[in-house]
Amino acid sequence: MSKIATATWTGQSGTDYNFTVYPIGTSFRAVGAVYIFTKRTVSDGTASHKFIYIGQTDDLSTRFDNHHKANCIARNGANCISVHMEDSEDQRLAIETDLCRLHDTPCNG
Repeated sequence: MSKIATATWTGQSGTDYNFTVYPIGTSFRAVGAVYIFTKRTVSDGTASHKFIYIGQTDDLSTRFDNHHKANCIARNGANCISVHMEDSEDQRLAIETDLCRLHDTPCNG
């Protein structure tokens, strides 16, 4: 995996979540995680991310094969995937919901 950066994003609850940012197309191990497709831009050496889609999976190694929102994600210019490793499905679902409640994502819903 070729890590680009780390990022911390906040959910509606005020909880901060730490993510590792990778380029789209990165291969992952079979682990559970919350993931966010973003469009990353860099201006004057500072990166910013526009959230495109927030999801969760119990297996990052296969989740993106034929993703049900692939067309929307591509159409919105996503170029990164950020990953927050989490084994617990209950925790993944809670984090996904918390983030979705705060961040406007064109491909969720």
